[in-house]
Amino acid sequence: MFDGIDPRAPTPIYEQIAARVRVAVASGQLSAGDALPSVRSLAGELRINPATVAQAYRALEADGFVEKRHGQGTFINELPVMTREDERRRRSIEIARAALAEAARLGLTGDEVLDAVADEVRSDRSAASEVPS
Repeated sequence: MFDGIDPRAPTPIYEQIAARVRVAVASGQLSAGDALPSVRSLAGELRINPATVAQAYRALEADGFVEKRHGQGTFINELPVMTREDERRRRSIEIARAALAEAARLGLTGDEVLDAVADEVRSDRSAASEVPS
């Protein structure tokens, strides 16, 4: 889940960590009651300062995504469906903005990108509906 955290990215590392957890919760990869790695173990895995991981966990706690249990660790909270849906929507907007920014760098229009996405969605649906005999 924390693969690809990039210390050279313009987004601070703690925000990258928190974003990964939010996406994992929104997608169902993490559920209520699941434990996050300890601050020290994740810091060691990512080779970053433990204070950075602690900052990410504090941000997640402030947003209601996690609960810290003294002596036990940090756990995913039960979230209302709307919170998960809001996070999914926020993430889809980020993806769309990134795609449009990349398209603009390549000289493509928004309509060209929209047509390509629509074609891919249709292609995925067709592939999913084909059941091998």
